[in-house]
Amino acid sequence: MNTQIKDIWAWFSGAPLHILAVLLIALIASRLGSRAITRAMNRIAEADFVPGPKRGTLRQKERAKTAGTVLRSAMNSTIWLISSAMILSEFGLNLGPVVASAGVIGVALGLGAQTLVRDILAGIFMLVEDQFGVGDNVDVLDVTGIVESVGLRITTVRSADGTLWYLRNGEILKLGNKSQPNH
Repeated sequence: MNTQIKDIWAWFSGAPLHILAVLLIALIASRLGSRAITRAMNRIAEADFVPGPKRGTLRQKERAKTAGTVLRSAMNSTIWLISSAMILSEFGLNLGPVVASAGVIGVALGLGAQTLVRDILAGIFMLVEDQFGVGDNVDVLDVTGIVESVGLRITTVRSADGTLWYLRNGEILKLGNKSQPNH
């Protein structure tokens, strides 16, 4: 009986314990990072960057909320990608050839996913340039309505009749924002 317990412990203290530790650390890092990003974005939302009556705190809060969502998504993707690679290496998968072939695969995916890349780049520029935000009344493509969410790839707009429109950011070539204040 004693040798069976030692054998079970020897097996468990190897790969299963390492995998459990990686998952636990990834979960903790994800939660702590999410909490840190939320706190930082709340501070930015409440900061007094532009004193005076034309301050636009509601717009600043919405931009901080959108930026927080994008940052949390990027952080979680990075954490879980690294965790997955570490778990695969525990199963004995040699990641050297996988990493080496990632360049070739990246080029092939880049050529095949040009619209995805265009959508993401357009989304980044829309966020940085503050072209519109959540809650804005916009006229974009053939859709007029209120922006419900702004992501890196997709923007959702609710029209007056209740239809929720999903607009790819790379396809938005002309946009009218009825909510932006006159400067």
